[in-house]
Amino acid sequence: MIVFVDYEHPDGFTAEYSQRMQAARTWITYRLEDLADMHCMLVRYDRLSWELLDRLQAKAIFISGNSIDPDRYDPDATRTLTHVIADSGLPIFGFCGGWQIMATALGANVIPLDFSAEMVDGDDRLVTLPGGRPFEYGYHQIELSASHAVFEGIEPEPVVRHAHGLHVPAGNPPSGFETLAANTLTPVQMAADDNRRMIGTQFHPEYWTDEHPAGRMVISNFLTWAGVTAPDPGST
Repeated sequence: MIVFVDYEHPDGFTAEYSQRMQAARTWITYRLEDLADMHCMLVRYDRLSWELLDRLQAKAIFISGNSIDPDRYDPDATRTLTHVIADSGLPIFGFCGGWQIMATALGANVIPLDFSAEMVDGDDRLVTLPGGRPFEYGYHQIELSASHAVFEGIEPEPVVRHAHGLHVPAGNPPSGFETLAANTLTPVQMAADDNRRMIGTQFHPEYWTDEHPAGRMVISNFLTWAGVTAPDPGST
């Protein structure tokens, strides 16, 4: 079984978009389950436990994004998740905010995107949040900056979905992680630690579409690379 950790803060489920987000969590759980060809359990971040992972015989963990700033989370509520990231030894894939909590659990920093007003107004990849903070949003390109097994079959500049106002700066990745993808707005769009079988993406691969399937391929390749699923016998 694989586990999909819902990292959304309780306040996120009282927002106007909360019903769409809750429905999306179920939809993503099914997508992960189909890719892995095994059961996937959706669990809230503050309900995660070592006993649960042992009972499920978890093969890998995926961590969702989130819509609430990390400093609003109760450290007691996230403690088990951060310990699991640091100490479980399981393959872990963090999507957006899931990558950010992975990074902080492993000693890195997370900071806001920071651009001039002119750049925000002139770049259709950016929108402005209430309070004036820039936010990278929509489907647009990243550039693969290193070769890796998770890029098997993926073009050098795939289009993926973005929805983030925070990021892990290039000068402070977690120890052991190599940056694999970037763009001009976010210098660490994807990073991996091969020894710990961990991947983090600042973009949202789980929101792939028929037109933009790269996210699906990244997740599927991760499952094979991490030893969760067997390689496709038709692949070379």
